[in-house]
Parts: sequence; structure tokens; C-alpha cells
Amino acid sequence: MGARSSMLQEDEITAIQKETGFSSNQIVRLYSRFTNLDKNNQGYLSRADFLRIPELAINPLGDRIVHAFFKESNSVTVNFRDFMRVLARFRPVKKNNTKNKLNDREEKLRFAFKMYDLDGDDMISRDELLNVLHMMVGANISDEQLGSIADRTISEVDLDNDQNISFEEFVKAMERVDVEQKMSIRFLN
Repeated sequence: MGARSSMLQEDEITAIQKETGFSSNQIVRLYSRFTNLDKNNQGYLSRADFLRIPELAINPLGDRIVHAFFKESNSVTVNFRDFMRVLARFRPVKKNNTKNKLNDREEKLRFAFKMYDLDGDDMISRDELLNVLHMMVGANISDEQLGSIADRTISEVDLDNDQNISFEEFVKAMERVDVEQKMSIRFLN
């Protein structure tokens, strides 16, 4: 396990395994990655630590993804347990395995919804949708085209005509999307 991962106790591994569905081997290996990001050996990560991850640094939604880690912990730092809870939402769902609450369809959809709900009011407004679209496509599409996409999306998804997308409307719009697979990352095998 190495010196750093030996700080993770067996009972902690078991508790994280029950909560997240990761295998003990995956937990130990992800702990090693977590401690590598924790440059100051404090037992938690800051936003700066996350932004040193190259894949997040270049991802147009990297800041929103990092925000999700801090929203989970409700803090300015993220400990290993919080780190694992967020990663669990991206754990692949296998047909033979029992689904874990953190990576079932509803939780994956809640996570995706929060990527768009920038102000945390449980609604996606046209402005929030436009902001996220800007993050994703940058200057590749004109503001007029993005506005058209946002307007069309709102008109198709907003069932109660309040000019916002609620979580329930978001879920309905995503009915045919295989969220379980699309929101899965192959972790350490």
C-alpha cells in the first residue's frame, strides 16, 4: 500500500466500500491518487489541487465539475470520503451488481442537473443554460445560435411554461438517454 495509503484504516475502507460500491482495491488506489493531489499532506483538497488535474484544467466544464466536489462537502475543502462520494456517481453500473444509491439513475441525473443549475435554486433558467452552452462550445458558435438552442431547449423541456427547467422536467427530457453509461468513468480495474 505504501506509506501514504497505510493511513487509510480497514474499517474506513469497508465503510467507503458500502457507501460507494467501489472495491477495496479501487479505494486504496484512489486514495493514493488523492494523496498525490494533496501536495501539503493536509488530508483534504482545495480548488487549486483539483485544477492541477490536467483533464479538469482543459475540460470546458472543469470548474463546474470541481464545484460539485465542494457542493458535496459543503466546505472550502474536500476530504477523501467526500471525494469518493462524488466519484461514486461516475462508477459504472454493472447489470449483475446491485446499484448503489450514489450512482443510480436519479443521482446521476441530479449531478448532471447541478452542472446547469449555476445559482443552486433547483431550476435551470435560460441564462444558466446559455452560460453552460458557452462553457461547452466557447466561440465556436455565435451568441445568436446559442440563444436559439437555449430557447428551443426551454420550449421543448419546460412543461409548465414557467420559462425554467425543473429537475422533474429535466428527468423527463432525459428519459431516453442512457445516463448510467454516459455518466460512467472506467476507474481502476
